[in-house]
Amino acid sequence: MQIEALEKAGCEIIFRETISGATKVRPELDKMIGQFRKGDELVVWKLDRLGRSLKHIIDLVLRLSEDGIIIKGLTDGVDTSTINGRLFLNIMASLAEYERELIRERTKAGLESARARGRTGGRPKGFTKDTISKLLVMRSVYKDFDKTPEEIYKGLQLTRATFYRYSKILDTYNNEEIKNMQKK
Repeated sequence: MQIEALEKAGCEIIFRETISGATKVRPELDKMIGQFRKGDELVVWKLDRLGRSLKHIIDLVLRLSEDGIIIKGLTDGVDTSTINGRLFLNIMASLAEYERELIRERTKAGLESARARGRTGGRPKGFTKDTISKLLVMRSVYKDFDKTPEEIYKGLQLTRATFYRYSKILDTYNNEEIKNMQKK
């Protein structure tokens, strides 16, 4: 029924997504979006066919409209090339902004509430005993100019990235400061 309606509407290329709209990965949708150019028309049976949630649909429709793509919904009468369609887009944009503000307010209130209860986010500051001992050993070995960085990090069973991250720590702090950085 949907395909027939799209063919009657004169659609030249029809994308058929066989995956549920509720999933995040939608190859046909991604392929379709990648082919659009300014002035192209996206005709859908209903706008709700475009996304897995109202937020996703709104974001997609706004992004396509910003790129100059005209969007038409056959059964819901949406046509962004008309004044009513643009009004619809502006209402959708306002709803999206409203939702973002609500999320921001809820997040802020939640963080303030947690702080008032003495809770802070993130992992504890500092290093584990094992990390501190590796840093201190690395500092003593690091001064040995006969060894290459590769020999040092392999000897300490570190990855190359961890070795260079530890090097920056050693450049910034002395041994006493590092010893006092143990996680509480």
